Amino acid sequence: MLLVCLGLLILACGVTGAGPSSYVLNLVGQIATFGILAISLDIIWGYAGILSLGHGLFFAIGGYVVAMHMVKVGYLSTGAQPDFMVFMGWSDLPFYYAGFEFAPYALLVAICVSALVAFVIGYSAFRARVVGVYFSIITQAFVYIAMLLMFRNDTGFGGNNGMTGFSTLLSWPLAERRTVAFLAAISVLCTALLLFAMARLVTSRFGQMLVAIRDDEARLRFLGRETLWVKLGIWTLSAILATLAGVLYVPQVGIVNPRVLAPDLSLEIAVWVAIGGRGSLSGALLGAIVISTLKFILTAVAPDLWPFILSALVLFVVVMLSNGLSDLPGMFATKVRKMAR
Repeated sequence: MLLVCLGLLILACGVTGAGPSSYVLNLVGQIATFGILAISLDIIWGYAGILSLGHGLFFAIGGYVVAMHMVKVGYLSTGAQPDFMVFMGWSDLPFYYAGFEFAPYALLVAICVSALVAFVIGYSAFRARVVGVYFSIITQAFVYIAMLLMFRNDTGFGGNNGMTGFSTLLSWPLAERRTVAFLAAISVLCTALLLFAMARLVTSRFGQMLVAIRDDEARLRFLGRETLWVKLGIWTLSAILATLAGVLYVPQVGIVNPRVLAPDLSLEIAVWVAIGGRGSLSGALLGAIVISTLKFILTAVAPDLWPFILSALVLFVVVMLSNGLSDLPGMFATKVRKMAR
């Protein structure tokens, strides 16, 4: 409910022109997309026990696809060639940009590509019963492979410099404060909607099956329950949610490059969930909000200290809070009851 109110408030700021600066609204929008990323990982790690260290891959798929859409629209409307076309000496966009001027088509491509990639990875690993750290290593390897591919200049995705210079999205000028506010509001409202939907999912019979897989998959198989398609379904859904986060993120930052495929981003998503509380969707969201906010502040004030501060936070949570920040209310309530006695 709080997220819905925040989203509507930001939407009102966009309509009226009042409220925080574009910079603050943009930060809120970015953090909301990180919240979606954290939720997408928590539904597989916290509830199914499947730790992915490669969710940056699906985040990047969404980001690159929406960038392709904005590049194609800009090229058709102004005739100005994007930087990577000038660098490569191309006279036209590659053939696989066909149809990307239509936003619904681009969104459909993003969903289908991420679902297909997730299916291939998941089916291969789950059918072979690859679990635990081995699955995590596989997902990290796919991220690294994709990063190396995107560094190539002849892929049509901008190479090392990536794609930038976007001017509009759905005919909205990205530089206008109103557009910044609308994108931030959409990101926050999408986060609220997905938090509600995933909370319903994990408390359903399907969610109970996920928890059973996490706790003792071998026993389920012994009892005759097929776990392959359950794991594959939640894994693919998680990938699609991460892709949606990328679709919302890139228009707000105005650039996408192979940096989004760096292994440390995928590791950072896991840190958000661990600090917020694995197996608690609201905790995972809280972890993403807290850590991302601290990162924005401290990298501006003391950039050299941020990695050490993050490491200290991780150690504190691991040692003192087994379930992350979601443990704090219970610990506080216990201390209050003891004091009351």
